[in-house]
Amino acid sequence: MKTEVWQRGPIEGIPALLQPVAHALLQAAEEVEELMQHFPAEMLWNKLYHSASPGFHLLHMSGVIDRLFTYARNEKLNETQMLYLQHETLANKDLDTNHLVAQFSDTVRKAIEQLRSTPEDKLTEFRGLGRKQLPTTVIGLLFHSAEHIMRHMGQLLVTMKTAKEIYDNKKPQNLDY
Repeated sequence: MKTEVWQRGPIEGIPALLQPVAHALLQAAEEVEELMQHFPAEMLWNKLYHSASPGFHLLHMSGVIDRLFTYARNEKLNETQMLYLQHETLANKDLDTNHLVAQFSDTVRKAIEQLRSTPEDKLTEFRGLGRKQLPTTVIGLLFHSAEHIMRHMGQLLVTMKTAKEIYDNKKPQNLDY
């Protein structure tokens, strides 16, 4: 069994207070890579039992990191980010598993670089979230991105296990119909 990222020690160049964010994002990237390796492509956009599709989770996780890290830089979302947000919930058969996994890995890589360049003395600075400019801080945005990604990782894992069992013509275990 592979040692979890947080148990491997500090990530070089990341401020101490942001190590948990880096650990969570890197853990998610590793797990996405492993989980999606043998996932049936034809099930990427299937919604099982009214839950979000694996494709949605992958799109959304990339989008969340991108948006929250944009706000942490004290920037507004651009037109491309707004369009991405509008299309996250739509099944896009043009996007395959390899593309979504690569996109997520790239988003995490960019986030890690931003964490490296985030001064610890700026972590408590005010940041406005979204159009309503809801009050938060740099560290609040960065930690929420990690927390939100791990929440979706859990949902993705359960959805994928269920989808694989259905795909393999097995009755999902412990599922009341």
